[in-house]
Amino acid sequence: MIERRPSRGVMVGSVGVGGGAPISVQSMTTTKTADVDGTLAQVYALKGAGADIVRITCNDVAAAQGLAEIVPRSPVPIIADIHFQYRLALAALEAGVHGLRLNPGNIRDPGHIKTVARAAAGRGVSIRVGVNAGSLDKDLLDQFGGPVPKALVASALKEIHYLDEVDFHDIKVSVKHSHVPSMIESYRLLASRIEYPLHLGVTEAGPPPSGLIKSVAGIATLLMEGIGDTIRFSLTADPVEEADAGRKLLEQLGLRERAGLDLIACPSCGRAEIDVVAVAAEAQRRLEAERLPIQVAVMGCVVNGPGEAREADIGIAAGRGRGHLFIKGSVVRVVPEAEMVDALVDEARRLVADGVDARLAAADGVAARLAEETAAELLATQGDANKTGERRDRVARVARGQ
Repeated sequence: MIERRPSRGVMVGSVGVGGGAPISVQSMTTTKTADVDGTLAQVYALKGAGADIVRITCNDVAAAQGLAEIVPRSPVPIIADIHFQYRLALAALEAGVHGLRLNPGNIRDPGHIKTVARAAAGRGVSIRVGVNAGSLDKDLLDQFGGPVPKALVASALKEIHYLDEVDFHDIKVSVKHSHVPSMIESYRLLASRIEYPLHLGVTEAGPPPSGLIKSVAGIATLLMEGIGDTIRFSLTADPVEEADAGRKLLEQLGLRERAGLDLIACPSCGRAEIDVVAVAAEAQRRLEAERLPIQVAVMGCVVNGPGEAREADIGIAAGRGRGHLFIKGSVVRVVPEAEMVDALVDEARRLVADGVDARLAAADGVAARLAEETAAELLATQGDANKTGERRDRVARVARGQ
C-alpha cells in the first residue's frame, strides 16, 4: 500500500485534488479553442479515455469566447491554460472555467497575478502554479545557473507568495522538467516545502514510445513515494493516448480502480430534450449488469450529441420525442423516446457480439437523415438556447478590458 503525502485539498469543479482525493488524470486538447465543436469532441474523447480534468488553451479573445460555449457543455471540469496576458485569465473566469493554469515564467507582474487571484477567489476557482523548466524567469536562470531543480522550486515559491499575500490558497503546483532526474528532484524538493497538492508531469516528453517511458519513469517514481495528486502525460501524440496512459498507470499502481463499463454523459444544457441524469443513471445500472466492456454516451440532444461523443463506442441522443442511437458518431437507429434505454442495451449487446463494422453495416438507411432533420428543427425552434452569443460578447469585453 502506497502511503500518500498529506496535502491540502482543492476542488477543480466537481473533482477533488489532494486532501486524500483519488489521484486524477489530466490531459490537454490540441484543437483550436475557437473550434468549439472540434474541441468538445476531443474533450469527450479524453473523458472516455480516462481523463478527469481537461486543460484548454486560452491564448486570444476567440479562444476565450470558445470557452464560454465549451464549459457548459463539457462532461469534465475545464482548466484554462494562460500565458503572458493576464486579461485572458479574467476572460476565462468570465467564461466559467473551473481552474486556471498560470505560468510564473511569462506572467511576472505581481499586480496582475494578484488581480487574477482575487477574481478567481470570487468565483471559487482554483489556480495551478505551473512552473516549466523551458520558460523560467531569466533572473532565476541567472541566479541558479540554469533550469535546475532549485530554480524551479524558487519560481513556484515566489508565485505562491504572491497568492498568499491576497489570502488565496486554492492552489495546485507543478514543477515540470523534460529531464527525468531533474523532474523527480524538483518535486521531491517542493514536496518538502509546501502542503499544497502537486500536479505531476514530465514536460515535452516527446512521442511514444520514448515519451511514454520518460513519463512513466518520472511520474511512477514519485507516485510510489506518495508524492502527487494529479498527473498528466505530455506526449507528442493524440491526447487521448495521454489520458489512456495516465489512467492505466494509476490502475497498475493500485491507485485507481480498474474500469469496466465507461459511461459518459453531457452535463445537460439549454438544448436538452430529456432528463439526462435519469436516463444516464438507468443506462448505467442496466449496462453494468450486462458487464459489457464498452464506452457508452448519453447525450441530451441530437444537435450536438453524436458529434461531441463520436469517439464513444455507442450512444443515444434525444430529439423531439425520439432517441437517436449512434455508433462512433454515426446514427444507426431511431426509436421512441420511451424505448431509448432498451434500445441502447440491445444495440450494445449486438455491438459486443458482432463488432463495430457489422453494426454500422446494419444501420437503418434513413436514421442519419432523420437525425439531421431533427437537429435542424431544434435549431430553428430553440435558437441560441445556450445563450452563446451573449456569453461570447461578455468574454470578449473582459478580455479587451472594456
